[in-house]
Amino acid sequence: MPIYREKTRGRFIFEFDRQIGGQRVRARKLLPKTWTQAQADTFDRQESARLYAIGTSVQRPEHLIEDAVAVYLKERAPRLKSGDNIARELAQMYWAYKGRPLSALTEACRFYSAKAVKDDGAPLSPATLRNRIRYLTSACRYAWRHHSMCEHDPAAGVPVPHVSNERQHYVSRQEMLMLVRHCTNLKARKAIRVAFYSGMRLSEILRAVPRANGFHLQDTKNGAPRIVPIHPRIAFCARRMPTGPNITIQRAFERARTRAGLPHVHFHDLRHSAASELINAGVDLYTVGRVLGHKDPRSTQRYSHLAVDTLAAAIGKIGGKAA
Repeated sequence: MPIYREKTRGRFIFEFDRQIGGQRVRARKLLPKTWTQAQADTFDRQESARLYAIGTSVQRPEHLIEDAVAVYLKERAPRLKSGDNIARELAQMYWAYKGRPLSALTEACRFYSAKAVKDDGAPLSPATLRNRIRYLTSACRYAWRHHSMCEHDPAAGVPVPHVSNERQHYVSRQEMLMLVRHCTNLKARKAIRVAFYSGMRLSEILRAVPRANGFHLQDTKNGAPRIVPIHPRIAFCARRMPTGPNITIQRAFERARTRAGLPHVHFHDLRHSAASELINAGVDLYTVGRVLGHKDPRSTQRYSHLAVDTLAAAIGKIGGKAA
């Protein structure tokens, strides 16, 4: 029987090795660890029938989406900074694309978008759907381009949910201090203060190297290193910067925001709030963009509506006497 359970990992393995039509057809696949014997047996019957059909030339060989994902995770994902996260996200989608050929990628993505929900039964956010679908299409395109697993781009017709990430919520200093007071994790408390007074992303805070002239960041989102000056009110935090997994601090922050009565606040809002504080203090948008590390000036334009006083001062100069 092609199906057997591997003792060391406790998972079912499918193995196929037959002489069909004068040719040897071989296949081996490690099945998901949550599968039961009945699920493994069903896969055995379906996959064996498919391989027999290929061997007897009843149908042309067609690679599955999961084959493309396996190649992508083995060859491409390990070279990406977010490779581990991509693997986790694609695993969350496995039920929607398992057993489907690459030619059915569009249908698999539509099926996932229609049926996917959170653990509590609530619909997934458009951003989560978009990210996961993009990971899956990237994997399939990689298999198409580098391994010729299909004749045409399998992701050409895949619909991607539209997402607007331009949040307009800004945290006041008083709200920031409330979050700190209600946070029981010391590293998270420091991270909250540093984010508010520096505008750095959480991932940047965890990698920042404090020196005399500021926080040094060698690896940023836009790929360019930068230095962020250290505000006097977080000088004590710079002596021992928070470290550890991103998720640990995120969860501590989420507990703190609930206790503080601010469940709508996101950690990333602290970065936006730093921009708001700078603009309200009269700092120009160009300088704000430099502080935040924006490579494209258009990224800073989302804060332009806050610069009301600066605009009013500019308008007031119309018709005035030249200096």
